[in-house]
Amino acid sequence: MSYYIHDVPGRLRIKSPVVRRNDHAASEIRKALSEISGIATVDINLTTGSILINYNPKAVKSRDVVALLQRKGYYDGAKAMTNDEYIKTAASKAGSVLGRAVLGTFVEKAFEGSALSLLGILL
Repeated sequence: MSYYIHDVPGRLRIKSPVVRRNDHAASEIRKALSEISGIATVDINLTTGSILINYNPKAVKSRDVVALLQRKGYYDGAKAMTNDEYIKTAASKAGSVLGRAVLGTFVEKAFEGSALSLLGILL
């Protein structure tokens, strides 16, 4: 799992391998973020390593929240994917899985019949 960030005013989602299955990290993050004025809620999913932060963009800037998480070692911007990169990677993986499934079905069907049917499929 790599780092991921999706930022729209008022809502920041960060995925971090450091947070995944790490109760201690989640507690530290909640504590650190609770000290920032303007943060409304912090939801952490330990299964995925996702941190969802809802905040008042007039009171706090997302870059300040990100900087705090970086200083504490929970986020590495140099290794992060943007939303577009994340979707592209997921689509590529899905395409690869689909391609292997289609090829597997083709090969399975080709070998169901005789060698003559294999030639028929190939032609």
